[in-house]
Parts: sequence; C-alpha cells; structure tokens
Amino acid sequence: MAGKSGAPWWAHMMLYAGGLTMVVAGGAAAVAQIGYNTANGAVESEEILDNRAEMDVENIEGPLNILVLGVDKQGGSTRSDTMIMVHVNKDLTDVSMVSLPRDLYVEIPDCGPDWGNNTCMQKLNHAASISDDWTNVTLPNVVSTIDGLTGVEFHMAATVDFNGFMDLVDLVGEIELCPWEEIQSIHGDKKVFPEGCAYYGKEDSLDLIRQRYGWTDWENGLGGDYGRQAMQQQAIKALIKELKADGYHKDVGKLTELFEGLEGKLTLDLPEGLTAVDLAMNLRDLNPEDITSIRVPATSQQTEVGASEVITEGELQTAADALWAALQNDTMDQWIAQYPQWVKQTGSSATEPTGTTDGTADEAADGTADGTADETGGG
Repeated sequence: MAGKSGAPWWAHMMLYAGGLTMVVAGGAAAVAQIGYNTANGAVESEEILDNRAEMDVENIEGPLNILVLGVDKQGGSTRSDTMIMVHVNKDLTDVSMVSLPRDLYVEIPDCGPDWGNNTCMQKLNHAASISDDWTNVTLPNVVSTIDGLTGVEFHMAATVDFNGFMDLVDLVGEIELCPWEEIQSIHGDKKVFPEGCAYYGKEDSLDLIRQRYGWTDWENGLGGDYGRQAMQQQAIKALIKELKADGYHKDVGKLTELFEGLEGKLTLDLPEGLTAVDLAMNLRDLNPEDITSIRVPATSQQTEVGASEVITEGELQTAADALWAALQNDTMDQWIAQYPQWVKQTGSSATEPTGTTDGTADEAADGTADGTADETGGG
C-alpha cells in the first residue's frame, strides 16, 4: 500500500463548488488545518539520528526502520534501557519489533569518565548512563552503539517516556495484557498478577510492564528481562489496538488529543517535510495483531561485568547477523521463516514460543553491576 502524498486528505474538501458551499468548505478546511497544526505542534522534535536513511516524504512507502528509545526522566537525568527497532515492510502492511536486551554485551564507543571516555565492552544500557547530558552526550552514544552493533540505517526515531506513554491508557480506559505465568510485583503493595489475559487500567498496566525479576520462564525465552520486553511489546500492540478501535487513526481531532496527551513525553526525529500527523495517517492501516515480536539471538553468560546476554560465535552470530541484514534489506519474512525460535508469541491468541535459551543466569543477583539505573521506570 503506497502512502498518501501531497496535501492532507481533508484539504480535498475544498473541491466543493458554488458560492455558499465554497464558503462552508473553506471554513471547514480552515478548522481542519488548525487541528492539523495543533496536533503537530504538540509533538517535540529532537535530532536523534546521525545518519538517516533516505525516504520520499511525498510518497511514503516502505521499507521503514524506526528506532524507539524508552526513556526514564528522574532527578534531572535521562536514562534509557528500552531500545526497540521497528521495521515496516515495503507495502506498509507488516511490522516487526526487535527489542534489544538491556544486558546485551556489546562494544560501546564512549564508556564514560571511569573508562577515560574510551571504548569498552559493557552491557548495552551502560551506553545510556555515561553522562547527565542526554542530548549532547548520552543520546548520541546510545545511537552509535546500536549502529555499531547492527549496522541498520534508520529512517526516523523517537524517544518515549514509558510512564507518560502508559498515560494514554487513560484515553481508552483499559488495555488487554496476557501474562504467561503468575507474577508478583516488586513495587508498592506487591500486587499479584494472575496468569492469563485480563484488562488492566493505567496503574496496573504500568506496573506489569515494569516487572523484570519475577519472570521465570527461561525455557521458552521469557525469563527476566526477556519477559519485560515481551510485556512491553504486548502493551504497545494492545494500546494501538484500542486506539484504532476508538478511531484515533482516522480522526484529526482525536489525533490532536492523542498527541497533546504525549506532549513532553514523546519526541520525534522525522525527515524534513514529514509531520507526525501525516506519518500516522500513512500507517493507519497497519493491524496491531500482525505485529511480530522478535527476540535477539543471544544466550546468557557470565562476562567481566556480570551475567550478560551474549551473541556468541557460531549459530547465534549467524542468526543475529542475518537479523540485522533482514531489517536493512526488508527480508524479515524470510528471516522469521528460517529462525522461528526467536519469534515471541505472547497474547490471548498465541502459543508460547518454542525457542529455548540456555540462559538461566540469576538477574536478581546481578542487579546493577554496571552501576547504572536499574531500568526504565522501575523493576
């Protein structure tokens, strides 16, 4: 499906002819344009990408690669350890989400003052902890680390305050989340979330997607932080599903409400000439039920910085390299068919993944060995 181009669709209301009709249509177009400007004005812009992949903003089509960073703003500092690579295929009909493990053992170009700001091997989330200067130091370091790891070229990027993101649950009331095992929260009154699908409001949804230590299904690749990734991806899909059901994807007024709800909590790095509303309209036909969640091929091992997720040589390295290439070359269908064990299927209509991991490392014991904030938003 090729994207819409040129003037926004509502501008075509000006095609009405006749004196009074033209006046009414012109007034309606003016109101729509005000809404269009208001919605776009609610979204902050930020330079995130150093090297942006080329795209035609007048005729939006895929493939598109989008880097999404979940951030946590506390005590004047900004941190990120939720890093998701979103791939949209050429026809803008299929989406893959790849969550990069916070404990992935990678080469980081700037490891901060304790390393003389030199390169080191560390956990991925360490890249986001080297400075309180998020904009000029930390953010570029995170992007450079991901670029060095994957080589994927991104067309656009976003940072999302996950606490603020979940405020959108208020717009739809509740979202459906499906824990695959009973889990007790480590926060507040330590609520117990039962296994199975249920609808949750804002506070419970946020609490559930912050959990990390309580997930124990290592056999199916859903233990520890992998469980947190799966719940976050579930929440994203569930929220998109509810927003679409309420018509936010095709109503400029509702889009304005949505973007205003994200004011101060969402920043976008879009190509020149592309607006947030135009992007939302072009992607409005994507079905959240068709979003494929991918786990990075890695295994838990002890490293010099503690228990980490490691892409080892051999089959894991081959699968990981093939994943980065598939994201870049729009061949995700082939990659998924070849490596189904790394596809996460969680939700009311899915069977749990059959892929296994030999990682049984005790994340709780590892804690914050690298000295960084525990994780975005908690857990």
